[in-house]
Amino acid sequence: MKVHFIAIGGSVMHQLALALAQKGYLVTGSDDEIFEPAVSNLLQAGLLPAALGWFPEKITAGLDAVILGMHAREDNPELVRARELGLKIYSFPEYIFEESQEKTRVVVGGSHGKTSTTAMIMHVLKTLKWDFDYMVGARLEGFERSVHLSNAPLIVCEGDEYPASALEKRPKFHFLYPHIAILTGIAWDHINVFPTFEGYLDQFRIFLEKVDPGGVLIFNATDPVLSDLVMKHSAGLRLLPYGVPAHRVENGQTWLSLEDHTALLRVFGNHNLLNAHAAYLTCLELGVSTDDFLRAISTFSGASKRLEWLYGNERSAAFRDFAHAPSKVHATIRAVRDQFPSRKLYAVLELHTYSSLQSAFLPQYKGALDPADEAVVFYSGHALELKKLPPLDPTEVEAAFGTPGLIVLTHWEDLENWLATRDYTDANLLLMSSGNFDGINLFNFAARFQPIDQ
Repeated sequence: MKVHFIAIGGSVMHQLALALAQKGYLVTGSDDEIFEPAVSNLLQAGLLPAALGWFPEKITAGLDAVILGMHAREDNPELVRARELGLKIYSFPEYIFEESQEKTRVVVGGSHGKTSTTAMIMHVLKTLKWDFDYMVGARLEGFERSVHLSNAPLIVCEGDEYPASALEKRPKFHFLYPHIAILTGIAWDHINVFPTFEGYLDQFRIFLEKVDPGGVLIFNATDPVLSDLVMKHSAGLRLLPYGVPAHRVENGQTWLSLEDHTALLRVFGNHNLLNAHAAYLTCLELGVSTDDFLRAISTFSGASKRLEWLYGNERSAAFRDFAHAPSKVHATIRAVRDQFPSRKLYAVLELHTYSSLQSAFLPQYKGALDPADEAVVFYSGHALELKKLPPLDPTEVEAAFGTPGLIVLTHWEDLENWLATRDYTDANLLLMSSGNFDGINLFNFAARFQPIDQ
């Protein structure tokens, strides 16, 4: 198989390129910008383009497939050439389906929790030495890459709502056609793509139509919007609702109970318990026993940047989370508050996405930071410029969140000073962002959380 990638440098695109090369395919690719870690990964595999840019001469009639990334536009010269030659052109998810038509397909969707749920399923299967393929949107401990394709009979995929490519505007998860589908919840997001909640909700209705006839739908029954959608649009599917499973929290540790079996978890919070319950029902469908599931999930330490423990001691800790949408922020901050009720909680949220920097969307965050003892909202003018958005008034942000005592900062120096002047004794620090806080080195604060000498 000869496969060419247009925009090979994408975070997931280059992972698929690596997976196909490992499978024995002849892989080529182009891009006009490639950043780390894609540069090093492609270089090590011998797939890094010799020069940046688009080269129509790379597109020949001998190609079996052209895979088009989101970074490439419709007038891309390589894409134009591929269409002239009548080649098979796939978006990323379309090609994943092409490679997995003979496999049992598990697809995890939802506005929040899909990465962690996918990661939990993968961790359990790997711990139990199952043979399976996968696609996930984050770096996971124990997995060399985020995409793996082989001759395995099973594939586990994270499926999101973003458009598949410049040619195919439909969401990625519409192309995966699961036998077992998991929906973790619905909360309006991506307003640059879905300007109305109704339009966003409709993407999940369409997803339900894509589930294999007679297939299984595992869904979060604690989400009223999702539950209503499922009840109206799930004809022909076997429904498995889930919620927060039986558990107890003692001394900052969470014990999970399933079918009279109990295990100590390394992750915490109701959102992670919901994710674990979804992963459990999925694994049961695949043939994993309750005892084996608990034994495996007890060693799961979380996906990268998903309530990730950065450093700490027996009296304080710092956590980093990818939370940016209102529902994610609320779930994450509530998890830390409930897990450590006696500790002071400092919460810092960076507004970084297109949606979060929109005045019209800000009221969705109302009350999200209320559980914190001290809270900061940070955003930079640079982020607004990159997204070509107008200036955002800090007083407007403060009013939208409605959290008493909220501090709004717009310069990294001010944020760094605020972080440096907190007292972290008997306290937790929660840093939430899909960005990087305008380049602040968070690990500079590690010394404040080092283990206490006995």
